[in-house]
This record gives sequence, structure tokens and C-alpha cells, in this order.
Amino acid sequence: MNFYDLRMHSTPKEMSLFVMGSASHVGKSITVAAICRCLVRRGVTVAPFKSQNMSLNSYVTPEGGEIGMAQAMQAIAARQVPSTDMNPVLLKPKGDCVSQVVLNGRPYKDVAITQYYKETPWLLERALESYHRLKSTFGEVVIEGAGGAAEINLYDRDIANTLLAKNLRIPIILVADIERGGVFAQVCGTLQLLPEELKPLVKGIIINKFRGDPSIFEPGVKQIEELTGVPVLGVVPYFNLPLPSEDSLSIGDKITRSSGVRIAVIRLPRISNFTDFELLECHAAVDYVAPGTSLAGYDCIIIPGTKNTIEDLAEIVRTGMDREIKNAREQGVPIIGICGGYQMLGRQIIDAGFESAAGTYAGLGLLDGITHFVSYDKTTTQVARTACAVPPILSAMGEITGYEIHMGMTEPGCDAEALHGDGRVSRDGLVFGTYLHGLFQNPSAANALLSFLNIKKGLVFEPIPLCSEDPYEVLADLFEKHVDMDVIQELLTS
Repeated sequence: MNFYDLRMHSTPKEMSLFVMGSASHVGKSITVAAICRCLVRRGVTVAPFKSQNMSLNSYVTPEGGEIGMAQAMQAIAARQVPSTDMNPVLLKPKGDCVSQVVLNGRPYKDVAITQYYKETPWLLERALESYHRLKSTFGEVVIEGAGGAAEINLYDRDIANTLLAKNLRIPIILVADIERGGVFAQVCGTLQLLPEELKPLVKGIIINKFRGDPSIFEPGVKQIEELTGVPVLGVVPYFNLPLPSEDSLSIGDKITRSSGVRIAVIRLPRISNFTDFELLECHAAVDYVAPGTSLAGYDCIIIPGTKNTIEDLAEIVRTGMDREIKNAREQGVPIIGICGGYQMLGRQIIDAGFESAAGTYAGLGLLDGITHFVSYDKTTTQVARTACAVPPILSAMGEITGYEIHMGMTEPGCDAEALHGDGRVSRDGLVFGTYLHGLFQNPSAANALLSFLNIKKGLVFEPIPLCSEDPYEVLADLFEKHVDMDVIQELLTS
């Protein structure tokens, strides 16, 4: 028996599209990006939207607002400039069930999850305001839900799925991940548990990450359609494209490539913006190593950004990773710090109580800087800089672009500048830090590092091309081939 009969319900008047998932990490973000690029190629102006995102991978918009990396990626796919309206509520976990709430691109406050839920009615109003501004500006909007759509314990406060859908009453596409197994239970269980008023809005299903011969799954497609009364609009094969990861769940999916050069990125408990290193992953063996892991045999050590510099530094010291890093330094291994990692490289961190408990904390001491946390304010800005002529790595980078997202200000001490206007570098050029996220997303910067590491080991390195194929075009081609985009366009624009 079907859960419901779609023919009994009229099409909503306000046409946007809502992409929900059967669980977290099933491919909602990529699906929205793909739909956006397909529609743009078909002549439809569209913008992405996610009312509430929880991620430590974030992006700075041109106006200096902070949004989830996934919404920036989707905006680029839609050939639009990322804006804070595309992700009005961003939650950045800090640990102990506390998150920083970024509202309309700016830090709002740190809040425990129980307290946060008391504010969801007001936050939903702010999110709806952003949605309607997007709707007014772009005409068509593709919305991404968060996590699983059928979190029944959250229905009365879920501003990313249930409550938003009840307010907008727009067509829903459900995305499921067949690689996880149990795709029939994912789809049927989700649809059965949805609130009754939302079930008629589900107009299609997309199955993601299929491996093997798709003809084998054809009977399964028919069974899903028979059980649910909802058409399966596509079965998307598993693919691997150089697109930014949305959140920390993606780290577990990473596969280290075989390469003569090995780079260790310290997997801090509150690691943020590890998308900084995804270009390097394509051209070297990049491992995300937990504090306490031996760093022997690595050719370069990177300390990444973090949501809480002081607490993650304490974890590095507690596990003995500080000694591993210092031993690598003594052996001539390059040590690079990005944002919070840069702060850790200095002599001290002094907190007036805005990031952690007030106090003075010893840094790793590989650079001379001292970082002060004196307010809740956050620097969020896009920047373009030129690397300083300090050999052997920085001098080969040239002009680079990126963005800053950080609390705290660093007194540089006696070390030389790493980039004009930012960061510091040791006298031999092998230890440097910067606040610039996206440094190694610049091919010139990645080439500078990888060239040095390969030459040092006597290996031949083929430079990364400065211009490459647009991955969103490849993604759109894939969806046009495997998903019924005609139906999706009709749902959005009819």
C-alpha cells in the first residue's frame, strides 16, 4: 500500500525546491549544487539556501559575512556571488554541547544546545526573511535540508527541515545514499515518519553513490516506487570530483593517494576549514593524523585551523604531539600553521576569557608571536596578498587569494613577515604561519610547497595547472545523464 496518493494534492503556489535527506552525509549538498548548475545551464536563474547549517568548514562572503562552505560551493555552482542570506544560521560546535551561533554572517553568541532550541521560533523568522529576500532577488531557490528529514524528536524545533517545509509548502526531493546500505529502509522509513502534511510534498527520490551495474538496481527502483508512490528521478553513480567538503564527516571518507611525498595535517578535535588542503590531497599523500600519532616519516607538518585554539593546543600537549612537532622541526621538516595553527606556533596565547578560560597559555614556541583574545569580535574578510621573498617555499608562491576567519590578534614578535600584511616566518623559511584560509587552494602556493618537498626527496614533480576543468560542469553533465532534470525543472518553475 502506498503511504499516500500524490494525485490527491495540488501543487504549491510558491515554486522553489526543497532537497531533504534520509540521513546526514547522503549527498544533499552536492545534489543542490548539481541541480543549481544544471538549471543555470538551462537558462534558469537560481540561488541556493540552507536555513541552518552546522559545520566548522565555513566561507567568507565578499561583504565579510560567514556562511557554511557548502552554501558557498552551491552559489558558485549557480554562478552567483555567495551571500549571508544563503545560510542565515550557522552553528560552529565548540565542544561540550556548546556552539557558536553565526547569525546573518556575524557571531551572535555561544549557546548550549538546550538553550538554542528555545530560540528556534525567532531564528526561523530570521531564516524566512533571508529566504524571501533570495526569492525576490533570484526568483528560484533550491533549499538544502540538514541531517535526516525524519528526526521525529526534533519536529517541533527543526528549522532546517520540518518547520521550514511547513511554512513554505514547496516540492520536496528526498536524497538517499545506497552506499551506506539499507536504502529501502532509508527511503520508506523516512517517508513514513514525515509529518502527514509534508508527505504529499515529496515529489521525487534520488539515490546517490551507486557502484556497479545500474541495471542490477532497476527492480529496486520499481519496488521503491511501488511502496511509496513517489517516482525515483535518478540513480547517481559514485564519483569523485574536487569539490569542497561540507563538514567533519567527510574526513572519514578521505583516501590517501599513493605518493612519494607525505604531508601530515594534525586532526585537531575542533578542526575547521580542512578544505584548505584538498588541492594538496590530489597531488601528495595527505594524512589527517590524530594528536598523539607519530610524525616520523612525514615530509611536512601542517597545523590547521580550529574553532578553539587553546583547547586544541592543550590536546596537542596532553598527547605529546607537541614533542613530535618539535622533533620534526629539528630534523628540517617544514612546519606550517594556518589560522589557529598559526596562533599555536607562537610563544604565548593570552585569553581575557573570550575563547576559553581567562589565562596565559604557552604556545609551541616555533615562532615569536603572542596572540591575544580580547573580545568576542571575529575577523571575517576576503583578502589578496603576495608571499614574501623568503626561500625556500614562500618565495615561489607569488600572489595569492583567500579569506580570514578568526578571533584574536597576533603580535608578530621578531620574525619576518610571511605574506605582505600577514603571518610570520622563521629565519630559514621552514616554519611559517598565516591567518589566510585557502592558501593552498592557490595552485601557485601548492606548487611552491610540493615542488620543494619533491626536489628535497629527489623526485620529479609535475606542477599543478593554474587553470583546470570546472568540476561543476562535470557534475552537471553527470546529473543530466543520470537524473531526470526535466522533471526537476518543471517542479521548480511550473
